[in-house]
Amino acid sequence: MHVAARGDEPAAPGPGSLETLLDRVSRGDQQAFETVYSAVAGPVLGLVRRLLRDPAQSEEVAQEVLIEVWRCAARFDPDRGSAMAWIMTMAHRRAVDRVRSAQASSDREQRAAARDHSPAFDEVSEQVERRLEREQVRRCLGSLTELQRESVMLAYYRGCTYQETADLLGIALGTIKTRLRDGLIRLRDCLGVTS
Repeated sequence: MHVAARGDEPAAPGPGSLETLLDRVSRGDQQAFETVYSAVAGPVLGLVRRLLRDPAQSEEVAQEVLIEVWRCAARFDPDRGSAMAWIMTMAHRRAVDRVRSAQASSDREQRAAARDHSPAFDEVSEQVERRLEREQVRRCLGSLTELQRESVMLAYYRGCTYQETADLLGIALGTIKTRLRDGLIRLRDCLGVTS
């Protein structure tokens, strides 16, 4: 598109004439478009810049709006409002679309970064925690009676069945079950486990 030379600058259109110029633009009149461009480029850029704040993006969006005016001038309906309002509405919509697109892109990047970020595994603290838990279990096992401790050790640490535990200790099965239940309750209380 040709930009008018300094001495050939078209006069700003008066009220109502912007509508007439858009009608001529819709029929491909390049000179009419140059006049429209000169009249609306500043206000369009100003509106877009207020919404986007980024000068480079603002210029890009303003240019897109003015190209849309050139291509879509036939869609302008003077019964629905002024030509300036129609153009500024296009500018506003295009700028809002750009803001939403940028926000959606930023949100996607943040979700991807959060997904990719896994907390560092601290092996030393994990080992210390396990050691402390083992020491607490040993201490709590020491608080059981001899029969409770032997029953728990055989059934839960060696994997013996209740019957095998009863046979190994030479005690009736019912007695072993009672000792195990009592021993586990004491362990639970000692370890501070809530049910």
